[in-house]
Amino acid sequence: MIYYDKVSKIYSPTSTALEDVSLTIEPNEFVSLVGPSGAGKTTLLRMLLAEEKPTSGTVFFESINVHSLRRSELPKLRRKIGIVFQDFKLLPNKTSYENIAFAMEAAGKTPEEIESDVPQVLELVGLIDKSWHFPEELSGGEKQRVAIARAIINQPEVVIADEPTGNLDPVNTWDVINILKKINELGTTVILSTHNKSVIDSLNKRVVTIEKGKIIRDDKKGRYVL
Repeated sequence: MIYYDKVSKIYSPTSTALEDVSLTIEPNEFVSLVGPSGAGKTTLLRMLLAEEKPTSGTVFFESINVHSLRRSELPKLRRKIGIVFQDFKLLPNKTSYENIAFAMEAAGKTPEEIESDVPQVLELVGLIDKSWHFPEELSGGEKQRVAIARAIINQPEVVIADEPTGNLDPVNTWDVINILKKINELGTTVILSTHNKSVIDSLNKRVVTIEKGKIIRDDKKGRYVL
């Protein structure tokens, strides 16, 4: 499904983000990317979205060379990938329902589809009772659950979660991780980037460790080892 073929990203003679990285992620996998800050994890993820171009090598999504796509073709690619950020990125003047509906509107969905699907996804993340709350009225964990709902509302094939629990307490951290596990069980590929050792060690899923731009470990049922 996703294949990085000998990918390198060199910003300058003294700054190499990725070096000769090859990585395959299969459909329905749950893969965690771990490594110290500056290891290259975010660059790797940004390449899949065509937000960064490799200096050398190729990134494939469903056999398509991501970086051969025309600018006009990128929205179609990105609709197949849901993104969850550490800082939520919710629209402050829209309610939970409206933040999620906005993502559907941007994808060209009809009012009938929005009315049908938004309550279902709010139910999935346990926030149906907070449908009409604005972000400022939600806790950090609730904001992140709205962000996850927004990321999955258009039924992407892949969800990228980049440090999704970085700003959360332990209880909300596990709420978010359990939702990501549920999404994966329903058939969506999940790529999680995190520094949280306890999360990684509890998942018992594939762990790819990146250090200084290189993959140094790739364990099918791994733990956080640095």
